[in-house]
Amino acid sequence: MTNLTKYHKRRQFKRKSLGLLLVVLTWSLAMGWLISFATNAQSATPTSEIGTVDVVPAQYQLGQELYLENCSSCHIALPPQVLPTQTWKNILQDSQHYGGQIQPLVDPPRLLVWRYLSTFSRPILEDEQTPYRVNNSRFFKALHPQIKLPRPVEINSCVSCHPSANEYNFRRLTPEGENSN
Repeated sequence: MTNLTKYHKRRQFKRKSLGLLLVVLTWSLAMGWLISFATNAQSATPTSEIGTVDVVPAQYQLGQELYLENCSSCHIALPPQVLPTQTWKNILQDSQHYGGQIQPLVDPPRLLVWRYLSTFSRPILEDEQTPYRVNNSRFFKALHPQIKLPRPVEINSCVSCHPSANEYNFRRLTPEGENSN
């Protein structure tokens, strides 16, 4: 092999290496820009407009929409945090719904709603009974410390302290709700 051939092979290798380096650099910049764009889009949501207990990431928003569409047509939809995961599972599986007969959700909407509810609800303790009513949920009680609740607690009584509960906003409180703490 002559020196000229070796020179051309080294030069060709350097060009390929430089080309590969440019492709990797371009790809990295593009990915960084996309990640930055996605992150800024999520953080651009003002927290004052978020009415649920937790911020709902994009991958769960369709489940939340389906939940609201199906549940708030009859009553105020509760945030998943106020009932344990097992209660939500029972509600989704049972056609008997608090004394009424409902048409249970079918897959795939049921799976989307379940993903949303199970992600944002909390597990019960090992020796704890699964509460069927909201006033028996320790999570509901923990979210309402030192608040004198009406007897009986009903889903529609939420508006007495949460005037925007019909819009699924439980952060805004009435003056009475603020003073109850």
